[in-house]
Amino acid sequence: MKKILVTGSLGQIGSELVMMLRNLYGAEQVIASDIRATDNPAVTSGPFELLDVTDGQRLYTVAKEHQVDTIIHLAALLSATAEKNPVFAWNLNMGGLVNALEAAKELNCKFFTPSSIGAFGPSTPKDNTPQDTIQRPTTMYGVNKVAGELLCDYYYHKFGVDTRGVRFPGLISYVAPPGGGTTDYAVEIYYKAIEDGAYTSYIAPGTYMDMMYMPDALQAIVQLMEADSAKLKHRNAFNITAMSFEPEQIAASIRKHIPDFKMSYAVDPVRQGIADSWPNSIDCTAAEEEWGFKAQYDLDNMTADMLMQLRMKLKKKVFN
Repeated sequence: MKKILVTGSLGQIGSELVMMLRNLYGAEQVIASDIRATDNPAVTSGPFELLDVTDGQRLYTVAKEHQVDTIIHLAALLSATAEKNPVFAWNLNMGGLVNALEAAKELNCKFFTPSSIGAFGPSTPKDNTPQDTIQRPTTMYGVNKVAGELLCDYYYHKFGVDTRGVRFPGLISYVAPPGGGTTDYAVEIYYKAIEDGAYTSYIAPGTYMDMMYMPDALQAIVQLMEADSAKLKHRNAFNITAMSFEPEQIAASIRKHIPDFKMSYAVDPVRQGIADSWPNSIDCTAAEEEWGFKAQYDLDNMTADMLMQLRMKLKKKVFN
């Protein structure tokens, strides 16, 4: 990667990935883009373009004018939000992906877009879910992700586009606020632990889902994009994970730092239904063997860092 266009730069992943890429490759080498502009550092610290990814001509023009050699396509509607407006989700998620792939094809760019554990469904093996297994999701988001995996494979085999991707688990970060995902409770709980000393979970006790701390997710993107193409057998849908836990386990981890923290439950049927259709844990052996993936954070050291970072963030917000 030498010059990189990132779509969806103000989302949960993009807002942190842009800053990491600029630190690695230089501020002027990373073009951030989104449908809106804010005072986010991703906008202010380097080149930024207003870009609606459903406008294929505009996407192509931005990529060509900046002479990028890599497109990292993150613009998408997440799982819970997509269920509220499935037609819009299809048009954004699939239309934007096709446009980004077309630009990559025409400009000979390397290409990354994330898939998700949402690509699995109720009939997928729940425990230690294999890399290659049945995928019959029951959500629009999941349908988008399976179609996206196949589409990226198609562009690789049909047109030679160097497409790459991972199936992200739930991502936990102190930087960007939750963005409409089913696993967002695992972000919200840390905020509420500091602010209120209590949290009401919309996910039921005993519901296991795979999770990952954002620093590991960002490192995985860079590591996969820099990997030797010849060693990649799966390319577009590598299972990756760091930990799997249910709500009470994350509460117990928080109590090691905030002993009086309280957890209660008010289950949201929509998000619970989505969570129940996903795996309890997944097998990431293919990513480990093909490009050396290895997560650094487990639940307890993630909790320690999240609470430390959020205390600083929330204190600064109060006093500013």
